[in-house]
Amino acid sequence: MSTPRTIDLRTRGNQHGFIRRMVSPGDIGERIKPFIFLDYVGGKVASGTGFGFHPHSGIATLTYQVNADIAYEDTTGQKGMVKATGLEWMRAGGGTWHQGSIYPQAESVMGFQLWVSLPPPVEDGPAEGLYVAPEQVPQVGNVRVLLGSYGGATNPIPAPTPMVYLDVVLNPGETWSFTPPEGHTIGWAMVYAGRAQICGATVEGELVVLNESDSAFTVEALEPAAETPCRVLVGCALKHPHPLVLGRYSVHSNNVSLAQGEANIVAIGQQLRRDGRI
Repeated sequence: MSTPRTIDLRTRGNQHGFIRRMVSPGDIGERIKPFIFLDYVGGKVASGTGFGFHPHSGIATLTYQVNADIAYEDTTGQKGMVKATGLEWMRAGGGTWHQGSIYPQAESVMGFQLWVSLPPPVEDGPAEGLYVAPEQVPQVGNVRVLLGSYGGATNPIPAPTPMVYLDVVLNPGETWSFTPPEGHTIGWAMVYAGRAQICGATVEGELVVLNESDSAFTVEALEPAAETPCRVLVGCALKHPHPLVLGRYSVHSNNVSLAQGEANIVAIGQQLRRDGRI
């Protein structure tokens, strides 16, 4: 008989303007790796607000805007627009640069950027940009499948290691039960709209880290102050077995890969300057 899940940690993150940093590699990311970074973009954002060209190596980023379009460009040669509820996946590998701008479709935006750690040798491999239109993101009932598989549907993004990342929408009083795949002992949830009960605790505007187990757990949407659905991000994965070696823009599993990744992004940046792009 499986043991009921418990909450090991809960956080409201740290606010920086319209961005709330929920997870960083140097803190909670160490506990829930391969999920090593999560930013929540929320509130009023001027149309065209952007993040200019900046580098990464050793990680992959997944950007998910619930109610805003994203203009993107990367140094793999891709440029375009992802509509709201679509996905921007950038696997940095051995080094890449990208930039993006937000075009809200509502007065108050809701969106996320997730970083996941890459295993050797993928962390040193070629960069890959993949942009998924809203209609290509699997929807299973009230659940959008942002990475991995759920309910017989699989997201088209090739996750670097076994993981599941979901956006769950519940009406007040509705309950959703989730059984992680076998061995997915890393688990967390973030209630970013409304209120919910998770593992017996009331959660609102918080990210909770569950105890390491692949047992099932439930999310029950509670009556909110306003008549809005409850929205919950849920992640689970096999635990990343490698160290997190941190650079300024990079996270690798060892110092040799970090040094090479940082050298690669310096070289790409020099080329961008020669081309007059930064």
